[in-house]
Amino acid sequence: MPKIKGKLEIEDFYKVIFKDQPISVDKKVFETVQKSFDFLKEFSKNKVIYGVNTGFGPMAQYKIKDSERIQLQYNLIRSHASGSGNPIPPKYVKAAMLARLNTLSLGNSGVHTSVITLMTELINRDIIPLIYEHGGVGASGDLVQLAHLALVLIGEGEVFYKGERKATQEVFEAENLEAITVEIREGLGLINGTSVMTGIGVVNTIYSRRLLEWMIACSSAINEIVQAYDDHLSKDLNQTKRHFGQREIARAMRSHLKDSTLTRKREHHLYTDNNGITVFEEKVQEYYSLRCVPQILGPILDTLNNVEAIMIEEVNSANDNPIVNVENQNVYHGGNFHGDYVSLEMDKLKIVVTKMTMLAERQLNYLMNSKLNDILPPFVNLGKLGLNFGMQGVQFTATSTTAENQMLSNPMYVHSIPNNNDNQDIVSMGTNAALITKKVIENGFEVMAIHLITIVQAIEFLKVQDKVSSKTKSMYDAIRMIVPPFDKDVVMYPYVNKVKNYIINHQNN
Repeated sequence: MPKIKGKLEIEDFYKVIFKDQPISVDKKVFETVQKSFDFLKEFSKNKVIYGVNTGFGPMAQYKIKDSERIQLQYNLIRSHASGSGNPIPPKYVKAAMLARLNTLSLGNSGVHTSVITLMTELINRDIIPLIYEHGGVGASGDLVQLAHLALVLIGEGEVFYKGERKATQEVFEAENLEAITVEIREGLGLINGTSVMTGIGVVNTIYSRRLLEWMIACSSAINEIVQAYDDHLSKDLNQTKRHFGQREIARAMRSHLKDSTLTRKREHHLYTDNNGITVFEEKVQEYYSLRCVPQILGPILDTLNNVEAIMIEEVNSANDNPIVNVENQNVYHGGNFHGDYVSLEMDKLKIVVTKMTMLAERQLNYLMNSKLNDILPPFVNLGKLGLNFGMQGVQFTATSTTAENQMLSNPMYVHSIPNNNDNQDIVSMGTNAALITKKVIENGFEVMAIHLITIVQAIEFLKVQDKVSSKTKSMYDAIRMIVPPFDKDVVMYPYVNKVKNYIINHQNN
C-alpha cells in the first residue's frame, strides 16, 4: 500500500491509478500539516499575508476584514470553478488528486488537516471530482482545474462515483463524508499549484513507456520478418555511441530476438567470397526505419526518463504560494506555482511520442509497399489482388493520425498570453501541454494497433509463426486472439479499436 509521507515515485502512482491500491497517510504528515496550520494562524495576525487577509491576483491590494476571511476562501473556490470543454477522464484526475495530496503533506501550505483526511478518503473510495479540460493557463498553477477539486472538498460541485456523474452532496451523504474545515487559506492552498498538469503528466509518462515497449517489440518483429542482418543491433556497434538510450534499445531488441531463427549474420552471407557478382539481389543494408531503430528510439527513451524525473521532482515539491516555513518561522511569497517545468517536459514528451508514431507509420508503409519489401503482397493482402484490399483502408487511418500528431507536437511552452489584468503577464500553459500530450499518446496507440495487425498478417502470409522469436510469437498469439486471420475483406474499425484497447491496457515485456 503506497503511503503519503512527502515523497512519491512513479511506481506509487502506478499502484494507485492503474491497480486501484488504497493509500495511507503517515501520522507524521498530520503532525507536520497541523504545525504548519497552527504557525500560519498565529503568524498571520497583524501581518499582511497574501491570500489570507488580502484579495487575490491584481486585487491583492485590498485588505480583507478578519470577519470575512473565511468567506474569502469560499469565494475564491466558487468563482474559479469555471472550467469548460470535456471532462478530464477520472484516471488523470485521480493522479492529480494524489499529486495535490502529496504536495499539501509537505507542510508548506498551512491548510487544515481535514484536507488531508478527506482527500485520502476520496482517493480510496474512488470518488473523483468533475474537472474540465479547459481553463488553466498554468501560471498560478492550475487555478481553474484545481478549483473544481476544491469545490468537491467543500461539499459542492459534482463527482464521478460508481460510473455515474452525481452531485457531491448526494455522494457525501451516501458515504458519510464531511466537507473540509475552512479557516485560513484552504481555498488558495488547494487551487494554487501545478498538481493537475503534473498528475496528467505522470500518467502520460506511464502510457508513453508502455507505447515504447510495443514499439520496440514491433521494430524487433519487422526485422525478423524481412530477415534483416543483425549487426545494426549488435553491442559492438551500439557501444561506439555513448548514449544510454541507444544502447538500451539495442539491448532490448537483441533480447527480443535472441531465439529468432530468421535474423541473419552478415558474415554468413556478405563477408564470404562474392567474386563475380556485380549486382546484389538482396539488400546490403535495410531501410532506416528498420536499421536505425536504436538511434531513433534511443533519444525517445532518454527523453522519457528525463521527463519522468522532472514530473516526480514536481510531485514532491511545494508548488503553491505563499510558502509556509515553520522551521524558519516565516512565510515566503514567490512563484512556485508556475508550471514551466511541466509545460516544457510535456512538449518534449509529445515530440518524441510523435517521432515514435512516425517510425511506426514508416515501418507500416514498408510492410504495405510490396516494391519496398519484395516479400509481401501489396497492403499485406492475403486475398485476391484487385478484388480484395487487405490492410489498404487502415493505412489511411494510420497516415491521418500520424499527421495529426505532427501538427499537435508544436510546443505549448512558448504560447503565453498575458491575462489576469496583466498580473499573470507570462504563463506556462502547462495543463494544455499535458492534455495535448495525452491526445498525442492516444493517437500513437491507434497507429501502433494498425501496425501490430499488419505485422501479424505478414507473419501469417510468410508462414513463419514457428521461426519468429518466442517474444514475437507471444505477441502474435495475443493479437490473433483479437483479430483472426482474414483473406476476405472485413470491417476493420472494431478490430483496430480492440487492439488499441488491448495494448493501452497491457504491457509488452
